[in-house]
Amino acid sequence: MPRKEGQKGKLLALLRLFERRTDPEHRLSVPQLIRELEKQEIPTERKSLYSDIETLREAGYDIEQQRGRGGGYYLAERQFQLPELKLLVDAVQASRFLTRRKSEQLIRKLEGLASEHQARQLQRQVAVSGRVKTMNESIYYLVDELHTAIAQNRMVTFRYYDWDMEKNRVLRHDGQLYRVSPWVLAWENENYYLIGCTGTGEECVVRHYRVDKMTRLTIVKADRQGRKLFEEFDPAAYARRTFGMFGGPQAKVRLRCAARLAGPVLDRFGMDVTLLPQPDGEHFDVWVDAVLSPPFWGWVCGFGGDIQVLDPPEARTALARLAATMTAQYGEVE
Repeated sequence: MPRKEGQKGKLLALLRLFERRTDPEHRLSVPQLIRELEKQEIPTERKSLYSDIETLREAGYDIEQQRGRGGGYYLAERQFQLPELKLLVDAVQASRFLTRRKSEQLIRKLEGLASEHQARQLQRQVAVSGRVKTMNESIYYLVDELHTAIAQNRMVTFRYYDWDMEKNRVLRHDGQLYRVSPWVLAWENENYYLIGCTGTGEECVVRHYRVDKMTRLTIVKADRQGRKLFEEFDPAAYARRTFGMFGGPQAKVRLRCAARLAGPVLDRFGMDVTLLPQPDGEHFDVWVDAVLSPPFWGWVCGFGGDIQVLDPPEARTALARLAATMTAQYGEVE
């Protein structure tokens, strides 16, 4: 091997040693570095090793030396520090849209960004987690395809499914193809959603779909519809309105809330809503944009009598019917 190529290989091998075997708590002395390189059949002299370390430093690698007993050289700064990697591992492990197998693959890649000693800490962190995971292994490719369609201004087609009581996939509408103009990918309630529109021209209607329930996604050679509809579209506001991304009629709803619920209301609907204090000093009214769906009613009922729906009349009627149904199921309370 020519000397120049051999020197490049030696520098790469030395860099890998620093990346995988060292960190601020674990160092390698010069004799240890020489032995490790010789295990890879890379003969090294002490003088040339010092020169190689300096070359890596000049290339931007933060290689430090600790003198004294137990001292040696180590890589002090990395692209990601250990606390950052722990945050990323937590995010991967907590994500429901990632299958267990894909989570493990991603975490192994993240471990490769740390020293082997630090990687063990990431492994211990993973072991404590046992969250529910999606069963759709293809979701990563679906997300990528949808991003591609959005970037290329193309429509997509796909089939959409639910689960039955035997945990089998059941295609909606007998497997009919959905034809959608994709505009936004949103992350809500630990799931990916595609927000787009169906129809053309003035008849475009905003719809959303869970990405992990899609199958046979295809990018079609047709330009997206609904550009005007999405010019001022606010995905965050849309997600706030559509509790749990459930569909239903949209309405501007007036709520009367106990004063202590100001925090939960602002958390749910954002800081742009106006809280109107009532004369009794114990309540406030607020107008919110909401989709009249089961998650919205569940949120309202979760506060018991501390939230009252005042307007519109159809919202009051829908909630009254829900309350009557619940009463019929469980009976009157004496």
